[in-house]
Amino acid sequence: MFHPFRMLMALLSVLLLSGPLHAQVTGTTDSTSSVSIPEDLTPDQVDGLVARMSDDQVRAILLERLDAVAKTQAAAQEDHEDPLTEISEIWAEMVTSWTQVLKTLPNIVSAQLTAFDNFATTFGSSGVFTLFGLILMVLVAGFIAEKLFGLLTRKWHEQSDGEDDADLWGAVRYLFRRFCREIAGLVVFYVVIRALGRGLLTTEQITYAAPFVFYLIWVPRLGAAASRFILAPNKPHYRLVNIDDHWAKYLHRNLIGLLLLIGVTLFVVRFNALNGVTPADTRIGFWLNAAIHIYIGVIAWTAREGLSQMMLGTDPDHTKFDEDVAHYYPYFAIGVSAVIWLLVEFLVAQRDPSTRALLSKGPHFTTMFWLLIAPALDTLIRGLVRHLQPPMAGEGPLAEQAYRSTKRSYIRIGRVLAGLFVVFMISRTWELDLRHVASAGIGAEVGGAVIEFLLIIAVGYIMNEVVSLWINRRLAREQTAAEALDEEAGGEGGGAGGSRLATVLPLLRITAQVTIAVIFGLLALGALGINITPLLAGAGVLGLAIGFGAQKLVADIVGGVFFLVDDAFRVGEYVDVGGTMGTVEKISIRSMQLRHHRGAVHTIPYGEIQKLTNFSRDWVIMKLKFTVPFDTDPNKVKKIFKKIGAEMMADETHKDGFLQPFKSQGVFDFDDVGMIIRGKFMAKPGKQFTLRKEIFNRVKAEFNANGIDFARREVRVAIPGQEEAEELTHEQKSALAAAAGDAVAQQVQKDQQK
Repeated sequence: MFHPFRMLMALLSVLLLSGPLHAQVTGTTDSTSSVSIPEDLTPDQVDGLVARMSDDQVRAILLERLDAVAKTQAAAQEDHEDPLTEISEIWAEMVTSWTQVLKTLPNIVSAQLTAFDNFATTFGSSGVFTLFGLILMVLVAGFIAEKLFGLLTRKWHEQSDGEDDADLWGAVRYLFRRFCREIAGLVVFYVVIRALGRGLLTTEQITYAAPFVFYLIWVPRLGAAASRFILAPNKPHYRLVNIDDHWAKYLHRNLIGLLLLIGVTLFVVRFNALNGVTPADTRIGFWLNAAIHIYIGVIAWTAREGLSQMMLGTDPDHTKFDEDVAHYYPYFAIGVSAVIWLLVEFLVAQRDPSTRALLSKGPHFTTMFWLLIAPALDTLIRGLVRHLQPPMAGEGPLAEQAYRSTKRSYIRIGRVLAGLFVVFMISRTWELDLRHVASAGIGAEVGGAVIEFLLIIAVGYIMNEVVSLWINRRLAREQTAAEALDEEAGGEGGGAGGSRLATVLPLLRITAQVTIAVIFGLLALGALGINITPLLAGAGVLGLAIGFGAQKLVADIVGGVFFLVDDAFRVGEYVDVGGTMGTVEKISIRSMQLRHHRGAVHTIPYGEIQKLTNFSRDWVIMKLKFTVPFDTDPNKVKKIFKKIGAEMMADETHKDGFLQPFKSQGVFDFDDVGMIIRGKFMAKPGKQFTLRKEIFNRVKAEFNANGIDFARREVRVAIPGQEEAEELTHEQKSALAAAAGDAVAQQVQKDQQK
């Protein structure tokens, strides 16, 4: 049975003995000798070793390991200093670096001469001239090969140059062909100089020649080709960006100059390193790098008007955000240049050889390029959306609103994708792992969680935009078609409703957006390490609470679902719900809104609908009554109605509204005025009121042409013994008029009671 203290020491030894430890073990209790404790001890071996050691020796080993742990923790605490302290230390390092720059300022010329001397010593006087001569010969051969390639493809050049299409696609085709032609020539140039260079130059000579050709010839020429593709300084009618000739030529010239200055900087730094002059000996790289950033600031400040023009573009549907981006872009460029310069100075101040080696590859210039081009990418996205988006479907304000909404959705999706692309390109340039960047002292797991969280949010946002875009486009198409209804029928009620999609899509959009938000929100929280199980459990409890405590709400929602499944009504249809009539104006998950033709809005929960009458589904039968005198021939009226029906069915204006022509139904009834003749027609919902007005006009005109009057209400008074009205005295006529007035008043009262 082990002693408890020995058992504890054995466990501690297994945990703490991770490397070679040296201890003093004794053959006896009083004498000591130095031995080395081997690694990979088994628990039995550790127990045996501890059994042979004295308590003082075990305590000494334990104290030694505890001291090591304490030092590690102290170092970790130093790494987590106060942010203000870290900032002050960084600033002190940068000030020290700038002080060193000023101290080495007098040595720039001498150090550079030393680099040239070392270069001349390496190759010798004749070797230097030989190297220059070989480089010149290789370059001349490359240029000749490029020109010969241009001559061989001259026909293709002439065909592309002869095109006069100045529209967008014509301009893109012309500029793209010209850009490909220039790139093909550069490829021929590169292949030739590479082949000749490897054949004529030694490995040591190539070490100097390759950076010279790459930084001072290849990169500026490639940048010039890209600038000509975008700015087209000499082809304004083919220019892809919104900028005038003056600023296009200015930016083209200075972009080439900037690339040359960057190439000179990188080449000089590389040349000095190859010739034994370290950056600490001469800080010429500081001055050249500062010149680059000052040059960028001068370009952005001088051409701020042209840059703002280019950023705003020609899209008339730009927003206030687009205007602000265009206005502040030159200042953004200056700020980015200043920040990148400070970043480079901070990294240089660290005096880390690996960092200096990375900076020699120019990642700060690439970063600056992507940051400066990010707003230009936004302009490119807006331009592509403007020209690639399908044309507006339909006419009117609703179609215009849907067109602009679709355009903004495309732009937002493009912005998110462009932002992710720029972030990944910058991280790749600096050879950084995004998980490590995001961890920033809090552990790789947390950093990876942050990156995963942001990616999930971005993917969820894109999915939400894509779903909303598809639904909005379909909804706009359906609503635009419904908007074409006859305006004259709008105030009558009973107009044709929208399609079933126009009714369901708004609910589908809300449901999809909520679903995406909930799912990706939970996934994002889970990526951060938050346990979402309680949230799911809480949602289940909330659902039960709603189910038991809000039965009326559940009944409304379920009732609405079944009404939509049954296709009982659609947006725009005229319905009667328990005596409440109106046009379905809006639906939600629990209620519907009816707009009465006099303007009142009724909100009715689905659960309260017992019976719904739809007046606008598929077809409408309109029956019209005409009262004519008793002596009118019904067959004559029938022929008139048939004639009117045939004429309207042949009329281009009205024939599309009919499903069945207008025709007579014969004598319907008799009253004390005359006989009632009824006619009817079947029409499309919403068209019946316009057709009814036209039928009334035509019936009146035909009746007048055929000598048929409409029956009028008359009051006749019979006086016994008086056959001739001329024999009546004035008093008698007054009495008859009073009696007739009383009779009329009594008849009106009876009609009102009915």
